[in-house]
Amino acid sequence: MTKPTNYKTQQFPRTLLVGIEAPYNRTNNIDSYFEEFLNLVKTNGTEYVDAIFVKIRSVDSSYFLTKGKLEELKELCDKENIEHVIISEPITAQQERNLEDYTNCTVTDRTRLILEIFEKAAVSAEGKKQVAIAMLRHQKTRLAGKGIHLSQQEGATGVRGGPGETAKEKARRHIENTVHTLQKQLKQLDQIRETQRKKRLDAQIPNLCIIGYTNAGKSTLLNALTKSNVLAEDKLFATLDTTTRELFINSKKKGVISDTVGFIQNLPPQLIEAFKSTLSELQYADLLLHVVDISDPNWESHIEIVHEILDELEIDKDMLYVFNKADKVENLRSLTLAMAKYQPHVITSATKKNGLVELTDFLDIWEKNNSNSI
Repeated sequence: MTKPTNYKTQQFPRTLLVGIEAPYNRTNNIDSYFEEFLNLVKTNGTEYVDAIFVKIRSVDSSYFLTKGKLEELKELCDKENIEHVIISEPITAQQERNLEDYTNCTVTDRTRLILEIFEKAAVSAEGKKQVAIAMLRHQKTRLAGKGIHLSQQEGATGVRGGPGETAKEKARRHIENTVHTLQKQLKQLDQIRETQRKKRLDAQIPNLCIIGYTNAGKSTLLNALTKSNVLAEDKLFATLDTTTRELFINSKKKGVISDTVGFIQNLPPQLIEAFKSTLSELQYADLLLHVVDISDPNWESHIEIVHEILDELEIDKDMLYVFNKADKVENLRSLTLAMAKYQPHVITSATKKNGLVELTDFLDIWEKNNSNSI
């Protein structure tokens, strides 16, 4: 086991980070993947006393970690008086419970970590409802196998109606009812979006949607293109709510452009499901601007992940690859051959003056050739 030299400390709760290189991880640069994990923890506002990174050759069905790594983890938790363990990978409810019992620590996996980040970042009423649904669905998976306090009968026995409802059943029913209520409220908000969408389609206004891996610079790009001031922070999932602005190039309106929530490896399925109504806007896009952080060593893996999520959402639209943050690459020419596989593409530096020339030139020509141009 190894650990970084720049970890933070805090007295309570004593938290340990466990970055895991699992056999299914197809990341080309594992250090970049671990750095992303640390950034997730930072984005969530969690401080920690230590961080370790391990490689496992197989996944244990009961504990996720193999026996040797599990024993090392237990030894470190005891030695450092660890109370909370955060794992870089998604694990099952059973694995979570077993790890908690074995280490005598609270365990948070990648899914829970990302859900907590979304919960804190949600601003709009719609975003909050979507995240609440995802959180509730995750909680429901954790009900099974809980302790005896969730298995006790709370109703009377031996009376008409049979045995009373268990606490676990009651909790499950409460979650299902709450999710149903939130879904109904989201449907009402979706009807408003549908009305706005119909007006835009009737007016034949070209619609561009910005997509991409989280922290690729999507909001910064939107601001630069539209002279807006949408929140754009150097952290993961700074944007959850879809933002739409009018797009002008050379003082001529070219259409509207929307920013969307960023994607990430192992994005919790509960979030994909909850955000489907918002992401459905991509179905009506005339062009997708796929923003890629070309300075990230794992940029090609990030492209694959975005494609997989789009496939899951059954979205197949014209796409322009926008290789962003080119100013942060020391030798951009060395990436020419790799970038050539993704066509059409442009190279941008959204924070630099004249850093969007290739993009605006492309969009200007695209609008003139688009059958829905205004």
